[in-house]
Amino acid sequence: MSSVHDQIAKEIAENKIMIYMKGTPEMPQCGFSKAVVDVFEVLEVPFASRDVLADPALRDGIKTFSEWPTIPQVFIDGKFIGGCDIIRDMYFKGELEPLVKAALKK
Repeated sequence: MSSVHDQIAKEIAENKIMIYMKGTPEMPQCGFSKAVVDVFEVLEVPFASRDVLADPALRDGIKTFSEWPTIPQVFIDGKFIGGCDIIRDMYFKGELEPLVKAALKK
């Protein structure tokens, strides 16, 4: 595993909710990243994030780590959940909040 993959694995292990996104939560650089941040802010739960635009190795590395081609990417309780469409869909179906709450209780 590459050092980028090692760093990603460490960040995912250290944070119950980890978002790899374009930009920052305060200043998202794409609509999909903004939509994901908005969901977690509505849920009022803590999350960590990394700006893949600030690090080209991270931008490529997260795609190979998860075997998922798009960004943002959300990990909850150490597991890859998906990108914007999956997170929004789970939120609107009422599936995301219980998953998040369970992860934060651990």
